[in-house]
Amino acid sequence: MASPTTAQAPAPAPPGLKEGIAGLYDESSGLWESIWGDHMHHGFYDSGEAASMADHRRAQIRMIEEALAFAAVPDDPEKKPKTVVDVGCGIGGSSRYLAKKYGAQCKGITLSPVQAERGNALAAAQGLSDQVSLQVADALEQPFPDGQFDLVWSMESGEHMPDKSKFVSELARVAAPGGTIIIVTWCHRNLEPSETSLKPDELNLLKRICDAYYLPDWCSPSDYVSIAKSLSLEDVKTADWSENVAPFWPAVIKSALTWKGITSLLTSGWKTIRGAMVMPLMIQGYKKGLIKFTIITCRKPGAA
Repeated sequence: MASPTTAQAPAPAPPGLKEGIAGLYDESSGLWESIWGDHMHHGFYDSGEAASMADHRRAQIRMIEEALAFAAVPDDPEKKPKTVVDVGCGIGGSSRYLAKKYGAQCKGITLSPVQAERGNALAAAQGLSDQVSLQVADALEQPFPDGQFDLVWSMESGEHMPDKSKFVSELARVAAPGGTIIIVTWCHRNLEPSETSLKPDELNLLKRICDAYYLPDWCSPSDYVSIAKSLSLEDVKTADWSENVAPFWPAVIKSALTWKGITSLLTSGWKTIRGAMVMPLMIQGYKKGLIKFTIITCRKPGAA
């Protein structure tokens, strides 16, 4: 069920949540890669743009670059990130891109053994094994020491986190002093001052999406800002990129309706099929202004 606010203690993670998430991506990642490539996230488009199918992979790369620009991650050889963690890394599309862009060492974590194995194979095939390493791990209990990474990157994984405060706290913990944290995630709309929760029809729509995609409680962009500030993170910025991702879900549905998409979908498994069936609800959520595609960036305070 979607949560109206993070002001209260988070609900316990639903039983089997981690196993469900891992199973969904174990099952669906091969299909996604075969049709869309190795970036398992939205594309970024000019607002109101009519995009052709040929534009979508470029738009996924643009999403990465727009996020880096929004966070003002430096390209300067002396200041660029040298260590990166990709939290919820998928098959490592962002990990490999960031490793190549910055010459950085990149660690990726995912709940899916299939994704980790495939991502490491792709890194090896691209000659990046000495820079990129993916492993199975929980984002709420990262297997890294404090203060290790110059850039902490989470591209569309926050929506799977049952405890958003613990999630951001872990991102902050592993960030190096002065390090940049980038979260790109699905949120629900901010509540009006007169509201104590979302409307019943909004909660029902989100619940149907949650059930298909193994999503726990949602939160709003303002909730993320509050969490970041409570952790004394600095330079907290957020933006609503919902209009910039508007062409994405219609394109995913269109790709699923091709012969390759249909035959691949039917052989991929029930979790993937169920996810495909609720894709129109994502479009509905965006059109209603309920779902907000949000970027939140901040910086860990530098060393004294």
